[in-house]
Amino acid sequence: MVARIRTVAFQGVDVLPVDVQVQVSSGLPAFTVVGLPDKAVGESRERVRAALFAIGLALPPQRITVNLAPADLAKEGSHYDLPIALGLLTAMQVLSAEQVGGQVVLGELGLDGAVAPVAGVLPAALHAAEQELGLICPAAQGGEAAWAGEIEVIAPPHLIALMNHLKGTQRLTAPQPRLAEEEGPLPDLRDIKGQETAKRALEIAAAGSHNLLMQGPPGSGKSMLAARLPGLLPPLSPAEALDVTMIHSLAGQLSEGRLLRRRPFRNPHHSATLPALIGGGARARPGELSLAHHGYG
Repeated sequence: MVARIRTVAFQGVDVLPVDVQVQVSSGLPAFTVVGLPDKAVGESRERVRAALFAIGLALPPQRITVNLAPADLAKEGSHYDLPIALGLLTAMQVLSAEQVGGQVVLGELGLDGAVAPVAGVLPAALHAAEQELGLICPAAQGGEAAWAGEIEVIAPPHLIALMNHLKGTQRLTAPQPRLAEEEGPLPDLRDIKGQETAKRALEIAAAGSHNLLMQGPPGSGKSMLAARLPGLLPPLSPAEALDVTMIHSLAGQLSEGRLLRRRPFRNPHHSATLPALIGGGARARPGELSLAHHGYG
């Protein structure tokens, strides 16, 4: 029997479907993960093993093969823990295929079975909504996933709670959309004495949505002026707030899975590298320019 669980992979801001296939067959005991997994995905074997042991289940003394399809797509991150665990539980006939079907699953497992937050929940939820599927994600990020629209979101704090919910012996409350709390008033141009020409340039750039290049010696007030530009910009529209939140979700920088309401301001250090500014790396992640989307940086 081959158990199948839906999850996703991320390529920049693109969300790609991944099919987690789990097979338990006769042979020497082994636990193999294939499908171009990175180090974090390969280590999921030990996290899943420990999480199942913590809830009173042991892996069968058989050959366990986990295939992450498509096999030519690199798999990165710890969010494959929960789909692999659910695939194993289905292959071991602890859960049925009907109970876990129709869901996109992502989440990291702790050694005690707790479901820990991961990056990219909001983009995964939007992908699930497009495919008319539900979503299973960490409890701390249920409010983030709820912004995806009219989809079923299951946000368990623990693997036991998820199993009980799927079996119908416990009902997890559907998460509600959550907004980030205001962090006090934004810096105001009234705080700056003088610099009338620079302040006028800020106002023109904000009014016309123009780019702005500030140049000058250290201590001339460039950063102080830049920090006050978001206060001149209009509030984020709902569509813009969703865009900004999705980028910060992919970067793993959302606080408690709340939708951002304030325009971002990024202040990278002058020694920041090119990949840090524009993003990239072996696992493409948003850089400072992307994190300043709809804001200023």
